[in-house]
Amino acid sequence: MNSEENLIEKQLSSEEIFDGTVLHVFRDEISLPNGNTSVRELIRHVGAVCVLPVDSEGNCFMERQFRYPLGRVITEIPAGKLDSPQEDRLEAAKRELKEETGMTAGKWTFMGYYVPAAAYSDELISMYLAQDLSFGETHLDEDEFLSVMKVPLSEMVRKVMEGEIADGKSQVLILKAARFLQC
Repeated sequence: MNSEENLIEKQLSSEEIFDGTVLHVFRDEISLPNGNTSVRELIRHVGAVCVLPVDSEGNCFMERQFRYPLGRVITEIPAGKLDSPQEDRLEAAKRELKEETGMTAGKWTFMGYYVPAAAYSDELISMYLAQDLSFGETHLDEDEFLSVMKVPLSEMVRKVMEGEIADGKSQVLILKAARFLQC
């Protein structure tokens, strides 16, 4: 039986090589389990949340948003980064849902964590299902442009399974919520 001790890498030194608004890139020298050394380049991220709002009729609310790195508009769930590492993740999810869709929810279910790029980033996204929805006005950030659409959750599951939804966090939360809600 293998112990995980023989898998652990240990940081020897760390140098910040880029300090951006969203991304902070580091080059770390590490000690490998066999005693050799190597280099790891990684992105430190403050963390994020994502939300799948689902109404009482089984419809979910998705966003269409241009994603500059991809050069196209994609469909995804409401999401956003934390304001700080100490920010309460549920409160951040509530804020993002309200800002991006104008919705508030009477019922929140934590659906787990999503790690988008474990090989080179420490970003951790908390996933939430939002139900018992109320509708209001959006409060988008000054540089944020998106449209919200209502789609049956069962149709979104089909879109995920047929490869029409490219965003990983959206795929995972849609499938988890469908299973949880038994739709």
